[in-house]
Amino acid sequence: MRVLIAPDAFKGTLGAVAAASALAEGWLASRPADLVTRLPLADGGEGTLDVMAAAVPAASWRQELVTGPVGRPVSSRWLEFPGRTAVVELAECSGITRLPRGCGGEPCLAPMTAHTAGLGEVLGHALDRGAARIMVTVGGSASTDGGTGALAALGARFLDAAGRPLSPGGGALAGLAAADLTGLRPPPDGGVTCLTDVTAPLLGAAGAAAVFGPQKGADPAQVARLEAGLARLVAVLGGDPDAPGAGAAGGTGYGLATAWGAELTLGAPQLCRLAGLDQELTAADLVITGEGRFDQTSLTGKICGTVIGAAAAAGVPVALVAGQVSGALPEGIEAVTLAGLAGGAAPALADPVRWLRAAGRRLAERAA
Repeated sequence: MRVLIAPDAFKGTLGAVAAASALAEGWLASRPADLVTRLPLADGGEGTLDVMAAAVPAASWRQELVTGPVGRPVSSRWLEFPGRTAVVELAECSGITRLPRGCGGEPCLAPMTAHTAGLGEVLGHALDRGAARIMVTVGGSASTDGGTGALAALGARFLDAAGRPLSPGGGALAGLAAADLTGLRPPPDGGVTCLTDVTAPLLGAAGAAAVFGPQKGADPAQVARLEAGLARLVAVLGGDPDAPGAGAAGGTGYGLATAWGAELTLGAPQLCRLAGLDQELTAADLVITGEGRFDQTSLTGKICGTVIGAAAAAGVPVALVAGQVSGALPEGIEAVTLAGLAGGAAPALADPVRWLRAAGRRLAERAA
């Protein structure tokens, strides 16, 4: 068989490159004569830079020490493409994987105080190096601050009724009275593009707070406060909160589009095109995709949904590997969960490589 392994990162545990390798090792352990192609993918979230660097060998890595999502310094990478294009990954500087870890290795979530200041600092470094165009991959954030942390780091001021700067994080936005953008650094002449990992709007039942707030640790009362804060941000800044992708990365898509003129576009189709997914599908008998958690958002602009759609168009069967599955799967999709193989989410998270290999082996055995 000709097998194409095209996963996203397994968020918080393993990047797409390592996940693809583990799945391939498991498959080949059972069917060593098969032709297995690894095609790690990304949608704008964690690991996007690695996928883009592999697709554009002429890109150069840069590294900066910036403010992490809860104030601790983090080392963040970004890419310079030929032609003075900077590519910045939000997850590298302000992502959920950049949060401090608890004793069990889990991220210490901070739904009300986490922020995107580090993203703004990296964008400032890119401007300092003369970027003529900036591409921001917007996904995998730890916060729901509407991008105000990034904009503040670029010179904007978000003020309460007494004219004092708001505290960082989405929890403070409900007290927003005014925004002063006079000191905001202008975007580069070539413009800014945000590659979003979802099509979600900013507000409402399908928006940043309601859907993604709980994933970042927010309880129902905190979700309501975050929603009120984002609504207050719209009342002050204006813009289009209903634009597809405005709710990406806790509303960072909205913030950069409204205050910095960024264009919002889905990351998964762009990055799959860059990686050559359609070409690889023409030579495949089976495609295996995967991510950490497959749920209602997976089919709304993320890698698994994009791969499933592209494979259906090419007439190639699809198998899914996920840490966990929540909700119904598309018709005809075979799925293996790491939690099911490992006997629970905790052991699966503790050794993802082992269980991804086991998943690859299980799928190969079913194909025999």
